[in-house]
Order: sequence, then C-alpha cells, then structure tokens
Amino acid sequence: MIIEQRTYRFKPGKVPAFMAIYEAKGLEIQKRILGNLIGYFITEIGTLNETVHLWGYDSLNDRSDRRTALMADDGWRTFLAEILPLLEMQETKVLLPTFFSPIR
Repeated sequence: MIIEQRTYRFKPGKVPAFMAIYEAKGLEIQKRILGNLIGYFITEIGTLNETVHLWGYDSLNDRSDRRTALMADDGWRTFLAEILPLLEMQETKVLLPTFFSPIR
C-alpha cells in the first residue's frame, strides 16, 4: 500500500467555505472514485488555513488510474472550478509505509 498526503492552503478565512462546498459536492465523488480515505484534517496550530488528507492506494498505478478517473468526472471538474478561487497552494506527497507501520 502507498499513502498519498495532499495538503491544500487556502486564502485566510476560506477553509469553512471550502469545507461546506467539499462536503456538499466533492467528498462523495472522491470516496466513490478514490476509495480508501484514511483521514481528513484541518490545521489548528502551525501553518493555518490548511487541510491535509490521506488516501490509500494499492500501488502507484492504482493511484494513477483513480486520479485519472477523478479528473474525468464532470461533477469533480465542476467542484474544482468552484473551489479553485479559494486555494493558494497544493502539495502532494506519496508515502511508503515502513515494515513496522500499522498501515501497510
């Protein structure tokens, strides 16, 4: 298994607006297409105005296939057009669990 960590920084004060749009229009699409949501978080201390979410995939090919399907979804593209003006930065990391990690 691989874990994708996606971090998004929003314009100051825009996380609540993003979360409302995401819960109403984006979450179910991602859960349906990407599948394994491990966790979704907002920052409280440190760099503020961020969301961090973790998705599990069987392999890099699985991730690529699922991300391609997500970007082909009309509902997802409509959602992106609505939230992109709120966004300042995106960072994506692929994490490989160690042999002793509870998530393998």
